Amino acid sequence: MPADRPTVIIIEAPYYNDVTDMLANSVIAELDAAGYGHERMDVPGVFEVAAAVKMAMASDRGYVGAVALGCVIRGETDHYDHICRESSRALMDLTMAGVPLGFGILTCENYEQAMARADVVRKNKGKEVAAAVLRMMALKTEFTA
Repeated sequence: MPADRPTVIIIEAPYYNDVTDMLANSVIAELDAAGYGHERMDVPGVFEVAAAVKMAMASDRGYVGAVALGCVIRGETDHYDHICRESSRALMDLTMAGVPLGFGILTCENYEQAMARADVVRKNKGKEVAAAVLRMMALKTEFTA
């Protein structure tokens, strides 16, 4: 972790590694442009992202914000609904506890939708996620100053 720049932890569920890599690359470009460092960390799946964010933010590593990245694509069972609902709720709980967070968990009907959202030329959701965490970090600083 760069000691000269405030650092954002990027927690990724890389099941769809090409999707999360595109998201992460966009996030990193935006963080770099804003003068923030980053550290990437993988977790087994989307369900584990919130717990890892909570652990990272409670650690002594001094992260100033977090980005949650992953992708869930609807399958044949209701597993999709449970994972999307519960991971979103857990991440919302962290934001309500004051964690500056960029929510980058894509919830898509199919792989093509996921790729369109991650692609920097099409939807570029990584850029939006970075903008969200940057704004929430600024708000936290504003309200605690």
